[in-house]
Amino acid sequence: MLDSPVFTAESLKFLRGLVRNNDRTWFEARRDVYERALRQPMLQLIARVNEQMAGFAPEHVKPPEKTVLRIYRDTRFSANKQPYKQHYAAWWGRAGMVKTSGAGFYLHLSAKTLVLAAGLYMPDAAQLLAVRRYLLEHHAELRTVMKKATGSRKFPMQLTEPQALTRAPKGFPREHPALDLILFRNWGVETELPGEAALDSQLASTVSGYYRLAAPVVELLNRPLSSSGTTKPLFAL
Repeated sequence: MLDSPVFTAESLKFLRGLVRNNDRTWFEARRDVYERALRQPMLQLIARVNEQMAGFAPEHVKPPEKTVLRIYRDTRFSANKQPYKQHYAAWWGRAGMVKTSGAGFYLHLSAKTLVLAAGLYMPDAAQLLAVRRYLLEHHAELRTVMKKATGSRKFPMQLTEPQALTRAPKGFPREHPALDLILFRNWGVETELPGEAALDSQLASTVSGYYRLAAPVVELLNRPLSSSGTTKPLFAL
């Protein structure tokens, strides 16, 4: 059975307007549009992806309301006081971890792009150390699953920007076959599609196709975290 569209041209129009009018007065005057064209379609998409994700990443299936992320920005410690993000996002975290903790699957839609990603991003110090120690013995396996995730013609992905260190972190050998991966501060894969891709009737199947390919990367990165108790939140997505 074919999927049916969840997002519409109105969804992208709302996001374009939000870029130009990022203030509460504009948003509240169009809250009904936000609910109809953005929030409800995102919840529908998450539910459809959940159905397929149950077959390859069941630990990441959560109710849509617990998967969608807030469109409101935390401006308390930011010089940028715009109240809303310019994209709308979802995060499929692993069961047993705080919402934005550990490795998971990420999606966001902006007026111009649809971003799909999977991996571990901006981990706290404890998680960073746990993964680096794990990679001393399991770096070859991570290379294998990353190569597979980035080698598909149907669902092409690339490595996420690793924000790598320039020298070995304290306590790690300078000469080690895993050093290049240990220097990373993010591990993952991603793809960026045009925003119009969100209007395709096969969107849920497309998202699931990318995530299925990336699931072994997420599973491997969560191993040292789920066993070490390092489940503190990372950041407000």
